[in-house]
Amino acid sequence: MAPVLVGTSHGTDDVDGQAAVRALFDGVRAARPGLDVREAFVDVQQPEVGDVLAGAVGDAGSAVVVPLLLSTGYHVRHDIARAVAAHDGAAVAAEPLGPDARLVDLLADRLSAIDDGAGLRDDDAVVLAAAGSTVAAAAVAVEEVASGLAERLGRPVTPSYGAGAEPRVPAAVAAVRAGGATGADGATERVVVASYLLAPGYFHDRVLEAGADVVSAPLAPSGRADDRLVRIVLDRYDAAASRLG
Repeated sequence: MAPVLVGTSHGTDDVDGQAAVRALFDGVRAARPGLDVREAFVDVQQPEVGDVLAGAVGDAGSAVVVPLLLSTGYHVRHDIARAVAAHDGAAVAAEPLGPDARLVDLLADRLSAIDDGAGLRDDDAVVLAAAGSTVAAAAVAVEEVASGLAERLGRPVTPSYGAGAEPRVPAAVAAVRAGGATGADGATERVVVASYLLAPGYFHDRVLEAGADVVSAPLAPSGRADDRLVRIVLDRYDAAASRLG
């Protein structure tokens, strides 16, 4: 019996955010029929990852927790790690979804969809907005994605964070606006935020309030799951499952 895939997201009260995560689970199940895929959370929603993982190990003998999170941080290193450690080798944690070149592709696609598909203007300044963490490795991962997006777009991309690291999104937007000097009046024409968030929810709402002219949509659509996200989830699962005895 294959290990159960316990997909673990942050959790949100936002209805659209919940729908986006459910769509991702549906996409994973459709891509790999027969794989036992269960949903868990580290905050806000139930059931908690520890409870789901215990049930999965009890039913199938082994399980892989795939963090539906874009970088490492407290929830990966503490909540998920603690849940996995309780099962004496019968469970393992996969790597988070990011960094990954496919996420850069998704970010570029979301930016191309702004302004009803008009996309970025030549003089737009771009800020990447991530949730953020006090774990230093999380910022390194976000910076890697920002660098990849900058290369893809052919223009600078400034990383920023909702919490836990600096600069915060409003500060980054203000600094880029003040220092861009691309318009005729010496100021940046527009500041566009690329939302490096999985789904709508609390952090995306804060990004919308950060003072940017335009904010792209989160990575996971609330309808049909994007095949690239599905593939990342399954790749993380496969890599981790290979470490189980």
